[in-house]
Amino acid sequence: MQRDKDRQQKAAIVLLSGGLDSMVTAAIAREQGYALFALTIDYNQRHRIELASAARIARRLGVRRHETLPLDLSIFGGSALTDTIEVPTGGVEDGIPVTYVPARNLVFLSVTLAWAEAVGAQDIFIGVNALDYSGYPDCRPEFIASFEETARLGTKAGISGEQLTIHAPLQHMTKADIAREAMRLELDPAMSWSCYNPAEDGLACGRCDSCRLRQKGFKDAGLEDGIKYAAIAE
Repeated sequence: MQRDKDRQQKAAIVLLSGGLDSMVTAAIAREQGYALFALTIDYNQRHRIELASAARIARRLGVRRHETLPLDLSIFGGSALTDTIEVPTGGVEDGIPVTYVPARNLVFLSVTLAWAEAVGAQDIFIGVNALDYSGYPDCRPEFIASFEETARLGTKAGISGEQLTIHAPLQHMTKADIAREAMRLELDPAMSWSCYNPAEDGLACGRCDSCRLRQKGFKDAGLEDGIKYAAIAE
């Protein structure tokens, strides 16, 4: 009976970075009844600790298959996450920060799409957010809509008439909304990792853009984060 039920479930590929947003996104996909295939990209990021978080989350959510794909973007550099550029800790500023990784979500969605087509999945989930975020252009709704059209035009599945859908359920949520959603879904926030610049003792730095946005989100939601920080941003 369980095998029959599994066969009836629609498959979805979830980009699972190990961060809070991707964890909540994966849980939403599971709640919607999808059989989850989780893809984590090891792009030789500075905060490689998130890879272990992704594995924990995948186990917690009972994903059917979890793959970690090595894709070393540090060869190109050009970002504080993949190069020797210092991660800014002075506060979230206007404009595109140095933590932007050139075309990262475009690259990630492309390989996710390849796996989706290989396993016959018509749904991809990504945890991008266009409200409380660091100004990355590849998190905007226009980009997601454009990639969905590209998927339709550039795949065998798409030109065969299959509807390929890119789901971004957190797109218009604040970080406080996302924190509340984590609690509604009975997720432990401490399973996830958001910090771009981990301290030597393994704690989240507390001062990078990602830490600041996360701290503010949980504070605004009136919820406990569960993550220990080396410092608390003012």
